Amino acid sequence: MKKLFAVLGDPIGHSMSPIMLNDVLTNNNIDAHYHPFKVSPEDLEIAIKGLKAIGIAGFNVTIPHKSAIIPFLDDIDELALRIGAVNTVVNDNGKLVGYNTDGYGFIKGLEPYISSFSNKKVLVIGAGGAARAIYFTMAKMNPLAIDITNRTLMKAKELIQACPFESNSKPLSLKDAEAHLNEYDVVIQTTMIGMYPNVSETPISLKNLNNQALVCDIVYNPLETQFLLEARQKGATVQNGVEMFVYQGALAFEKWTGIFPDVKRMRDNVLRQLEA
Repeated sequence: MKKLFAVLGDPIGHSMSPIMLNDVLTNNNIDAHYHPFKVSPEDLEIAIKGLKAIGIAGFNVTIPHKSAIIPFLDDIDELALRIGAVNTVVNDNGKLVGYNTDGYGFIKGLEPYISSFSNKKVLVIGAGGAARAIYFTMAKMNPLAIDITNRTLMKAKELIQACPFESNSKPLSLKDAEAHLNEYDVVIQTTMIGMYPNVSETPISLKNLNNQALVCDIVYNPLETQFLLEARQKGATVQNGVEMFVYQGALAFEKWTGIFPDVKRMRDNVLRQLEA
């Protein structure tokens, strides 16, 4: 019988996951279909029960359900539980198990540039859900330091205090982060600042950026935000949000099928969609 995979969200029409993952299913000769379902928050519990009842093989979860879904799952991976968000669910013999591949997806995307974080000082901009996934996951990699800057300093402090892993971290105001920016080897922008249509906005000044730094932005529309443009003009290496999106999807696919897919093929597919 043909397997069903899905993504749940509200809204969901903009999602690039169905085109990306249906292509990967076909490319791996898997008799399955990946379908987007618009599920409103008030219907989430009944939707999960319905998917479980029909034996769905696995599914992704996106905004606004990543945290709300947790009570409706049978089990949850420890890291996802610590993060407080799930983006991938596996049907393990009738048991729905939640995972979070966002943080690992981001780190996988950095492999061409960084093999170890042990000698790297990292600055994370933002303290929301994406920052939490990236920060908690990266803290497990034992970086030399991993600091958090946020418009609201208390949220940066709370994020550091919530981390279940030992890390050399301190909260910084935006002003302090800008002043000490040259100290960081990796700068990660995790907010939606600079995303279309607000393409002229940037989260912090890059005046003091180390031109040897790797600068990342999880936004991928536009492909080059003003933040990345300014970083590139200063000589830094830059990476947009496409890599995180592709790798989190690849890791989800691996959890469902046991196959790690062709990431280049997935990336090319996403870029075609974005250009269109």
